Amino acid sequence: MERKAIGAAALEVGAVGLGCMPMSWAYTGSRQRGEESLRTVHAALDRGCSLLDTADMYGPFTNELLLGRVLKERRADAFVSTKVGLLVGEQHIVANGRPGYVRRACDASLRRLQTDVIDLYQLHRADPEVPVEETWGAMGELVSAGKVRSLGLCAVGARAARRGGRAGLHAGTIRQLDRIQQVFPVSSVMAELSVWSTEALETLLPWCAARGVGFLAAMPLGNGFLSGTLTPGQGFEPDDLRARHPRFTAEMMAANQPVVAGLRRVAARHGADVTPAQVALAWVLAQGPNVVPVPGAKHERWAVENAAAAGLVLTDADLAEIAGLPAALGSWD
Repeated sequence: MERKAIGAAALEVGAVGLGCMPMSWAYTGSRQRGEESLRTVHAALDRGCSLLDTADMYGPFTNELLLGRVLKERRADAFVSTKVGLLVGEQHIVANGRPGYVRRACDASLRRLQTDVIDLYQLHRADPEVPVEETWGAMGELVSAGKVRSLGLCAVGARAARRGGRAGLHAGTIRQLDRIQQVFPVSSVMAELSVWSTEALETLLPWCAARGVGFLAAMPLGNGFLSGTLTPGQGFEPDDLRARHPRFTAEMMAANQPVVAGLRRVAARHGADVTPAQVALAWVLAQGPNVVPVPGAKHERWAVENAAAAGLVLTDADLAEIAGLPAALGSWD
């Protein structure tokens, strides 16, 4: 698999990553497939998907513990990305960006992951009660201490989005990036980017490209919708985040089928074995040399399919057809 450089430190990762969240968090059955999840991680690594993306809050903690079982055997094959800054309470999730907490959380993640260094440590969300420069400074100290190799920022939270829509979300992230870049270099930015969510192309991706910062594309398959494996009205269990997502009502899933139909048409031109999911990932890869899609997967077959997308090159006609697809309907958040 082609490899890509992340940030000024030029840390290399496979062109397609593996999002590990679905193995322990946010989707139906996430807590019931430990052995299958291990096979999924191994299959991804076998095919060059070296970037394993997790967070201490996924589970909470169980996702890092799961990866630790793999890393104990295959640390040299993996690029480990985990996150800090969010705590899971009994009824809600809260941010914690206090420097002391960041240091303790890093040590705890290292223990769970069974490694002595984290390749990419991402700030999951900024704490509104703590200046982001203080949080980022503490994270930078972890690099100096040899516990972390590079730092990344995830897009700011839903509150900014409610104030100004997706434009407000990205404008807030840009302001944070400009501030923390003065404290310690930013190696990556993680934000949603997919065929049905393209707003990052307007400001976030250009900011990263101009500075040599890696862009980790979260939800490149639109929470599974762009894979073409979901059917309108199928329903989701209460513990599945899509049960509360406006784009996953039966009405909106039916209305957005033309997007999947377009991906199927492109896939058919590349061969009977090419899937809409692979086309969707290839589209993300085509957005720039610094872009790494990080599709989530909890089954081995999906990890294998996603990895194969790294070898799919879309033509100008393919990209034009995808650009001409109807905009996705329904609120994004």
